[in-house]
Amino acid sequence: MNGITVNKAIEVFNKLSLEDEEFVVNIAEKQLIEKKRKLIRQRLDEARYNLKKGFVKKGTLKDLYKDLEK
Repeated sequence: MNGITVNKAIEVFNKLSLEDEEFVVNIAEKQLIEKKRKLIRQRLDEARYNLKKGFVKKGTLKDLYKDLEK
């Protein structure tokens, strides 16, 4: 984190005005949501790739149990 510790970030955050704190929290929440969306998208792309390449199986729960017994 470029030399910034969590404690230092919290210390600086606590020195902000209430309005600035609310603004920072709002921006941080939006950035966190965006990061989660990107991770979900990456996982979706990976799952589609694996499906396309035949690395996954389709079937019922019974099929899964049969495969596990092998």
